Amino acid sequence: MKQAGFFGVEERLARLSGLGDQLEAFSRTVDFEVFRRELKKAIDACSDTRSRPSRDQIVK
Repeated sequence: MKQAGFFGVEERLARLSGLGDQLEAFSRTVDFEVFRRELKKAIDACSDTRSRPSRDQIVK
């Protein structure tokens, strides 16, 4: 399989859109903004390194 080029992404997205991208269809019917706060909270919790033990604490 050929590696995707930097500029090929826009072309692929345009082609996908032309074929009837399901995410575009969903976004017309589902208000994804309703989920933003909960998703942000979950992502922040996963990325908060203070809540995880350091490698030194695990390897002892």
